[in-house]
Amino acid sequence: MKTAAFIGFGLIGGSIAKGLKKKDPSIRIMAYARNKSNLEVAQEEGIINVVLDTPDSERISEADIVFLCAPVETNISYMDSISKLLKEGAVLTDVGSTKTAVCNKALELGLQAKFIGGHPMAGSEQTGYKAATDYLFSNAYYIITPISDQNPRLVDTLREVATSLGAIPIIVPAERHDRAVAAVSHLPHIIASSLVNIVKDSDDESHLMKTIAAGGFRDITRIASSSPEMWEQICDTNSVPLVTLLDSYIESLQDISTSLKKEVSDKKILHMFESSRAYRNSIDSKNKGALTPDYSFSVDIADEVGAISTISVILASKGISIKNIGINNARDHGEGALRISFYEEEAKEQAITTLRRYMYDIR
Repeated sequence: MKTAAFIGFGLIGGSIAKGLKKKDPSIRIMAYARNKSNLEVAQEEGIINVVLDTPDSERISEADIVFLCAPVETNISYMDSISKLLKEGAVLTDVGSTKTAVCNKALELGLQAKFIGGHPMAGSEQTGYKAATDYLFSNAYYIITPISDQNPRLVDTLREVATSLGAIPIIVPAERHDRAVAAVSHLPHIIASSLVNIVKDSDDESHLMKTIAAGGFRDITRIASSSPEMWEQICDTNSVPLVTLLDSYIESLQDISTSLKKEVSDKKILHMFESSRAYRNSIDSKNKGALTPDYSFSVDIADEVGAISTISVILASKGISIKNIGINNARDHGEGALRISFYEEEAKEQAITTLRRYMYDIR
């Protein structure tokens, strides 16, 4: 694979390009994006070699693999014109969060020998190329959805791409993928967004709820900061399994509401907490899932001059890069006074070990 083309060059496309470039600096990257400033920055950084003027530029014929990295419905609209430009043996893939619609379109266009669906399951609440990193997909699942078993070379190619990015490839049918991500990714985004709106609409004139919203509330609603346009398309293209799960979720909330209205406890709420705790604790925390991981912890510090800068100096002296640092004003979940976030799990673990040597209380 000597040349890779990207149609759309935001967080996901940019991170794939950076990862491929890191693995093989000789690879040639071509890219198209509506936001030309992203391409200019990437070119200055040495990531992009060729800027494409249009998504169906004739230079697509030079690519060994083409990544469709625009929103799902936009990717579908590009497939026909781009597939006609592909050279013999070239691979066309996408990175969308839903797979059934795009795979069905590929079948409709007769692209069994060219197209294979892909979904690198990592991201960020931040969007755009500025948030792209060459390690975004490290230990993340990369779902591969073949549309036919006639061309195993397509699977081999995308599996090679996934492993070169440090990701874990998983091969599943498109419909099975869409049902799974509806549960663990799409429904949580709807829940987070609706919860934020409930708090917004329920707050008083003094904004007390917004003031004390911290800790647990910020954690479970962090994903509500993602791109509204992107998530509208995700919901539209995965509506069938999402509606089924949403109806089940609404039913479970109604059961909880009914239990709370009863004067005599029926233990349903206790059972819900016990069951969710057991299942949550059984989930492997080592691998990235559909939702963006949060590499952070809290630490207790004294309220004195230089307390925060001391921690910063200690971590900097060990070469540990901090993503964000802030004060926890609401610490109702046993958190420490300071919340520190990191870009990678390895940096987080190094920071914990380092600060404990200095007798800091890590939460």
